[in-house]
Amino acid sequence: MKLGVVGLPNVGKSTLFNAITKAGAESANYPFCTIEPNIGIVDVPDERLDALTRLYNAKKTTPAQIEFVDIAGLVRGASHGEGLGNKFLSHIREVDAIVHVVRCFDDEKITHVDGSVNPTRDMETINMELMLADLESIDKYIEKETKLVKVGSATRDHLILLNTIKNVLEEGKMVRTLSLSDEQKEYVSSLFLLTSKPVIYVANIAESDILKEPAEIPYVAEVLKKADEEGALVLTLSCKIEEELTALDSEEREMFKEELGINKSGLEKLIVTSYKTLGLMSYLTAGEKEVRAWTIKIGTKAPQAAGKIHSDFEKGFIRAEIVKYDDLISLGSVNAAKEKGLMQSVGKDYVMQDGDVVLFKFNV
Repeated sequence: MKLGVVGLPNVGKSTLFNAITKAGAESANYPFCTIEPNIGIVDVPDERLDALTRLYNAKKTTPAQIEFVDIAGLVRGASHGEGLGNKFLSHIREVDAIVHVVRCFDDEKITHVDGSVNPTRDMETINMELMLADLESIDKYIEKETKLVKVGSATRDHLILLNTIKNVLEEGKMVRTLSLSDEQKEYVSSLFLLTSKPVIYVANIAESDILKEPAEIPYVAEVLKKADEEGALVLTLSCKIEEELTALDSEEREMFKEELGINKSGLEKLIVTSYKTLGLMSYLTAGEKEVRAWTIKIGTKAPQAAGKIHSDFEKGFIRAEIVKYDDLISLGSVNAAKEKGLMQSVGKDYVMQDGDVVLFKFNV
């Protein structure tokens, strides 16, 4: 999974990136501090892996991973080359979802590219640039598809869909708001449109607001309203506090979190929100050699899940032996689970569940 962190300059993007990746990306109080995108790969925290590692005395533990891309601040006119423009927009095309950081605090020491903090305006600025960039792309796709239809190399289905998308964008709506068939979704995915990507809004609040309910913070209330109109999720956190937590050792970090009344880190919250937004979950494989988490789409069937490990597993899939994580930990071994009748042998139609501990049987 690849997430692109975007927003206007000086809203806290790089600060958040530093906190969640510990990659040390540069963060400073001037526009376009981030020029080339910073990339950080982080492990997905999963307590189940630790428990399985102890149970199997595994030599290796491999968590699922997320790649974060810190993309430079966009400004009004980016779709036409303003700021550093199209170069940055191209970086967004490569991600699975967009993490849109919105500044929700006042601080005279930190400049705002538009002179004042206004979450609704700031969100609309970024969204408008993404829509304008998509309109430019759609016009090119329509021109290409029209030629193919004329020479009989394509049906009109894609051309009709492209024009529908153009109308939606011209109405100021995101492509992701369209109701599409599975076949249409596959085609739209191949277009790499910016507004087709799921978005998570991160409301970056002041340290003094950390204990308030999101809706009680006026700026955040604006973000919540706007996100609700789009059907997007909102994560409220202080990027500054998250960065400070990163600098502490584990014991100090837990003490500081307790003082602040924080149960989970920003990274943990962002990962949970990302999985929910993208419809993802994890299944697990376990043995003496390795305990590992594998990320798949909710609704994935057993053969396709096996294919995440190796294409041969999917091609030669016979069956899968599955025990639920909670049952395995509770009983202490696979053999105990078998004796209790809690080990399932499932076929090609089995839909994987989060936390399934799996052994695939295949024949190549």
